[in-house]
Amino acid sequence: MIRKLVKIILVLASALIVVSITLYALYNEPLPIGKSGPEADALAQKMLYSINVEAFKNTRYLEWTFRNGEHAYIWDKTLGKVKVSWDDIRVDLVLASPMVSTVIIKGVTIDDDKQREKVIEKAIQHFNNDSFWLVAPFKVFDQGVKRSLVELEDGTNGLLITYSQGGSTPGDSYLWKLQPNGFPVSFRMWVQIIPIGGLEATWDDWQLVESGAFLPKSHQLGPLTIDMGTVKGYN
Repeated sequence: MIRKLVKIILVLASALIVVSITLYALYNEPLPIGKSGPEADALAQKMLYSINVEAFKNTRYLEWTFRNGEHAYIWDKTLGKVKVSWDDIRVDLVLASPMVSTVIIKGVTIDDDKQREKVIEKAIQHFNNDSFWLVAPFKVFDQGVKRSLVELEDGTNGLLITYSQGGSTPGDSYLWKLQPNGFPVSFRMWVQIIPIGGLEATWDDWQLVESGAFLPKSHQLGPLTIDMGTVKGYN
């Protein structure tokens, strides 16, 4: 019986390896080489203008959820603080000095340093990932970002963004496809957490929030819908 079970496991493992190799061969694409310089910067500025970057800069509060409401956020951009909630945990995250953040589990404030540190690190990971899906277009001139032009298959220019620092996974790259007016349509990703390069996620479900900035309501990544919940931006 044990031998039979081991054999079944080996067969399934082999099949999974074959499927993974096949998917990688079919869909993986190398990171394109772009051309940096004033033209790339101008295209990035055009994208920012289309989504009203000035209104975004003046937006104090951002609220959204992620993973069908599993993670919830209230971000005070002015004070640099974020209320990050998941399960029965809430972290009042101080972005400039994360380890002074307050950790509350089941309504009880946690004082144990080791437990606090572990939960705070998890909150940072959640925030870095989930906020990127909300505000990525506004981050193209962040410190350590490289901007390049890449000619797309339809003859238009895409904007290749590479993050050399910051966030949880520095080195990730995103190739933005834009409308003629600069409005984002989608990006293709070359990121550490996804082994297949060039997967595309949509950025075409936008709303104009109270503060006047455009923010996304959802994204489509293959068969997966990334729902941002009820997105709010206000002062």
